[in-house]
Amino acid sequence: MNYLEQLEAIKEYCRRLFETDSSGHDYYHLKRVAKLSSKIAKEEGADYFICEAGAWLHDIGDHKLFLNPKQALVEMDHFLKKIGVSENNIEKIHLAIKDVSFSKGKIPSTIEGKIIQDADRIDAIGAIGIARTFAYGGAKGQLIYHDEKREGTSVQHFYDKILTLKDTLHTDGARQEAEKRHLFVETYLEQFFDEWI
Repeated sequence: MNYLEQLEAIKEYCRRLFETDSSGHDYYHLKRVAKLSSKIAKEEGADYFICEAGAWLHDIGDHKLFLNPKQALVEMDHFLKKIGVSENNIEKIHLAIKDVSFSKGKIPSTIEGKIIQDADRIDAIGAIGIARTFAYGGAKGQLIYHDEKREGTSVQHFYDKILTLKDTLHTDGARQEAEKRHLFVETYLEQFFDEWI
């Protein structure tokens, strides 16, 4: 398989794994992150294949989404070898995705990892980010909001994470996109509190 065929196979692999996810980490989240990663990779002169492949695969092995994260990564490697991805590129993909997660609090060591992290974070901001926040909260049994116990509510998540994301980005293209999405979230929250009781 050539690179384009490998990317198509990776896309279908992820579709099968994530098509029924209801927590905001579904196939379409991966598709948006892959599209944005590809765009930023071209702007930054990064490895296009690693950025797109890594974007599709970045949620595999996430402890929030897999009962056995290590096994999920082993199965991913087996799949990548099966479609002819080189050992070198498999290592690069692992390096790019291992520190993407916000909860790890780390900065990826490669430009490809930084691009994927940027794209993943941008998908958590704006109109889609708002929808994903409430989808995740619902999937985890969180309240939307509470006057007295704000911690652990979906609205509090905007203050704990979503509104901090624009200041953690690495690339110019990501920062520009994040700025307008951030403003939308701020406007949404103003409206939310206007309507809350």
